[in-house]
Amino acid sequence: MKTLKRILLLLAVLLLIAVFYNYPKLNILAGYSAKYASSSVFVADRTLEFTDKTDLDFAPINLASDEISTEEKWARSSAFGLLTRKAIYREGLGSVLITDESDLEKNSLVPKRLTPDNITPYPYGNAAQKDTVFTNIDYTKLNETVTSIFSDSTKTRAVVVIYKDQIIAEKYDTGFDKNSKILGWSMTKSITGTLVGMRQFEGKMNVQNKAPITAWQNDPRKEITIHNLLQMNSGLEWDENYDEISDATQMLFLDKDMTKMQAKKQFVGKPDETWNYSSGTTNVLSGILRDNFATHQEYLDYWYTALIDKIGMNSMLVETDLSGNYVGSSYGWATPRDWAKLGLLYLKNGTWKGEQLFDKDWVDYATTPTPTSDGWYGAQIWLNAGNRYPDIPKNMYSFNGYQGQNVFILPNEELVIVRMGLTKKADVNSFLSGILKSFK
Repeated sequence: MKTLKRILLLLAVLLLIAVFYNYPKLNILAGYSAKYASSSVFVADRTLEFTDKTDLDFAPINLASDEISTEEKWARSSAFGLLTRKAIYREGLGSVLITDESDLEKNSLVPKRLTPDNITPYPYGNAAQKDTVFTNIDYTKLNETVTSIFSDSTKTRAVVVIYKDQIIAEKYDTGFDKNSKILGWSMTKSITGTLVGMRQFEGKMNVQNKAPITAWQNDPRKEITIHNLLQMNSGLEWDENYDEISDATQMLFLDKDMTKMQAKKQFVGKPDETWNYSSGTTNVLSGILRDNFATHQEYLDYWYTALIDKIGMNSMLVETDLSGNYVGSSYGWATPRDWAKLGLLYLKNGTWKGEQLFDKDWVDYATTPTPTSDGWYGAQIWLNAGNRYPDIPKNMYSFNGYQGQNVFILPNEELVIVRMGLTKKADVNSFLSGILKSFK
């Protein structure tokens, strides 16, 4: 009996040690599951069952157990019963992880939205487009190419191909259609970058100015410019890793104010010489944008009234953190058709329905390769200048996100191509080149 008690005591001690060392991982695991479940159900209008079987069905996230309250609009996730995280949905602001119940009592400002244009044909409105057949397109080959990227291995959910303002091909996976909101993850960074370009066009900001971060003003970091931040080339330390505890996962699933973590980091390199992809950097930019307005309400409204709703991305919702900052790095939800509209805005050099939203030179600026990025990155935009896709023109650029969210812009070909899925395993080079080959 004594031996059994000792064994049980040893096992209990080992369990406590295991829980102690893995507690941070359990915290992020449950946080990811709760946050995504809440957004999927209350932002994207999916069921929890569908979400658990698709979006959250990967290790180790699938180890969490989820529940929701449709009346109170929250999702709760438990990691082995040892730790539970809760995310709440707030109308107009999206879902957010809370740290304690007192967070529920906070009164949050809500952004004002513009009325959708459901009369004008797509893409300038949301009505059905007029049928147009282009004689220079082999539609059979085009549709075969689009169909080929849908499979169990690629987990593609949506493809939209736009040529000369017309949708020439469109396909959705089971459970999705043209009205389905899909999380763009880091494609949201391109929204944030665009807003900076718009503020510069309005004379309210200059990207060549030093970044107005108070904590940097008394040390060498004061030399970092907004331009350095846009190019992810500040020289600051950052770990962007979604497979373990990292700066990125701690920020997204633990922080109340996501604009601060990157700002606390020290140099590991030099500005303009050390490219390092960082979601924290984009959220610093979101904080700079917030401080660029006189009030918090103006900041909230601007994202929609000046850009998102202005170009008819009416399905989009960019979620905020607990401090009211847009999570400009990661949390933009919209339909594939609406994500395509941002690509069209760039294709048109910032002009929308006759109005110039940002300087036409902004596209050249944003697609200029960042030093030390090997031609992969510009200003919150991914590039093909480094020939990442060898069969695609080098001047192609894209908005990219986690798990294979993409808006590809091919300026010479007048094409915008959206592909959204749950994995980056798809052969994007063959997919894009196949679309190009369908043109006679």
